[in-house]
Amino acid sequence: MKPGAFQHHAPGSVADAVALLAQWAPEGGRILAGGQSLVPIMAFRLAQPTHLIDINRIPGLDQISVTDGSLHIGALVRHAAFHRPVAVGPTGALLRTVSRYIAHYPIRMRGTFCGSLAHADPSSEWCLVLATLGGVVVAQSVTGTREVPAETFFQGIMTTALHEDELLVEARLNRLAPDACYGFYEHSRRAGDYALSMSLVTWSVQDGRMRAVRIGVGGAEASPRRITGAEALLEGEQPGEAVFAAAAEAASGLVKAMEDGQVSAALRRDMVRATTLRALRHAASGGAAA
Repeated sequence: MKPGAFQHHAPGSVADAVALLAQWAPEGGRILAGGQSLVPIMAFRLAQPTHLIDINRIPGLDQISVTDGSLHIGALVRHAAFHRPVAVGPTGALLRTVSRYIAHYPIRMRGTFCGSLAHADPSSEWCLVLATLGGVVVAQSVTGTREVPAETFFQGIMTTALHEDELLVEARLNRLAPDACYGFYEHSRRAGDYALSMSLVTWSVQDGRMRAVRIGVGGAEASPRRITGAEALLEGEQPGEAVFAAAAEAASGLVKAMEDGQVSAALRRDMVRATTLRALRHAASGGAAA
């Protein structure tokens, strides 16, 4: 199929983009960045925006910077930018590891980090990263700029706290401590398919015990989130198989697993148990899943 008719706009600045968005969003206007999610659903007429506001010509939105311990990721930063570490230490290594699981190489060359956040697919790896690391998105409209924490940004399947006239101009991630461990594991039917369950874990070690533990789960619920009940079982404990198994079991029991025609809620909970346990093991071994 082919998309419905639309008018294409190519603003040269963020101010022009949000002005166009204020004008056309009430009539179905949408932002076009990487287009790897929007264009396919337009082709199937599942979305029929009457105006596309193409931000690809706006300078500066493709930048990554580090300020005050946070990683700032512009709205046009492609998935492929993370094929190499974008920051020294475990944060850059973590992002590099996760990027390899995102769809396929051609998609990673065009799709954007912030576009994934705005699309808010439950199976998005970057949405899980934002939720687990305690990130923030920066939204801009003609009335000003606001920061929305990950905890309130994701509001359900492909639903966010963005207002229709707001452009997501930047995402900010808290950088991990230099001595932090991380682990990531994802299960999908085939490489590049949507994740049915994925887990991201991080912690630091002090005197042989885990501190600042974070366990995030995605793909299993309507939105990715930290599983604080599982984190509590690891905080202050020594890394080991017994505590890892207990935390994985807790994560499985705490998720409100989605169910569809192919995967039952019970199976997804089993997947959460497995992906969390494997992510914990990889973090303990000093690296993430290959």
